[in-house]
Amino acid sequence: MIDEHIEKTKSAIESAENIPADRKAELLDLLSKLKPAIAKVSETHRDDAQSIVRLVEASAHETIRPEKKPEHTHRLLHELKRSVENFETSHPELTAFVTKYSAVLSALGI
Repeated sequence: MIDEHIEKTKSAIESAENIPADRKAELLDLLSKLKPAIAKVSETHRDDAQSIVRLVEASAHETIRPEKKPEHTHRLLHELKRSVENFETSHPELTAFVTKYSAVLSALGI
C-alpha cells in the first residue's frame, strides 16, 4: 500500500505540466529516497508510515493542481513536518526527506 502511494505520487509529478523539468527530477529523486526511509519506519510504526506517505501524496497533488490553494498545501506540509517530528532521532533520513521535499514544493511558488 505504501509503495502504491509513492508510485501514484511519482506518476502525478511526471505528468504535471506546471512543474519545471529540473524540479520534477528533484522531486522524483526525493521520492525514490523516500521508499527505503519509509520502509524502515513502517517496520515498527506502520500507521505512521502510511500517514506520512498519504501526506506526501496529498501535498504533491495539491501542488500540481491548476488552481492552487496555497493554504491547503501549507497545511499539508505542516502536518507532514509534524508527522515526522517523533522520528527525528530514530530515522534522520526520513526527517531529511521531509525537509527537502517541503523546500522544493515551497520553491514552486506555493
